[in-house]
Amino acid sequence: MTQDAKVTALLARRAAQVQQGGARAAVLGVNDGLVSTLCLVLAVAGAGSGAHAVRLAGLAGLLAGAVSMAAGEWISVKAQVELFQGVLADLRDLVRDHPAVLGGKLEDTFRTAGFSPATARGAAAEVAADDERLYAASAREVVGVNPAELGSPWTAALSSFALFALGSAAPLLPWLITEGTVAVVASIGLTGLAGLAVGGVVAHSSGRAVPYGALRQLSIILLSSGVTYGAGVLFGTV
Repeated sequence: MTQDAKVTALLARRAAQVQQGGARAAVLGVNDGLVSTLCLVLAVAGAGSGAHAVRLAGLAGLLAGAVSMAAGEWISVKAQVELFQGVLADLRDLVRDHPAVLGGKLEDTFRTAGFSPATARGAAAEVAADDERLYAASAREVVGVNPAELGSPWTAALSSFALFALGSAAPLLPWLITEGTVAVVASIGLTGLAGLAVGGVVAHSSGRAVPYGALRQLSIILLSSGVTYGAGVLFGTV
């Protein structure tokens, strides 16, 4: 396989992951795990509840958050798939009852893409001669849906569960080793480093500047830390 072919295949896989919901679930899962568990841990620590309470709250937050994220992603992607399936079922009816209409739409699409009128007409006619080819081409070119990549509810759910738990480990880990101010600082520091890495990877994958993505994620973590720790101190004092 040539280098150009490898790049094209990689782009196709990345696009498929995005449409299927796995990439979105992964990003949301790890980010939510980092931020929400850190906030929970710092709020309880700020209230002066003791290391045992912080650990218990963190572990409960990890489990509850991972299950909630997985369930939410499964329902979301499942609904998306069912909606796409409804659209594709209607498209099947059009292929059966009005193939000429879809052939005309494909011809217009090919012309818009830059083909000459004669080439667009010939290509559309060739595709329309076979129902399955007409269905597949119309789904992609006219409707904008790839029937083979509708999304996977289980991929989204499992990705969310695993990566939420992984993200939650960063703020929780220091509390399993130490406690007090050292644990607070270590929890923020470890979560900040993880946030820098996640933000940088997401920025790189989307073609944006890596420092911008990394620092944006870090700023969210630091702001969340200050607000929740302060709230814990305030309500703990009250």
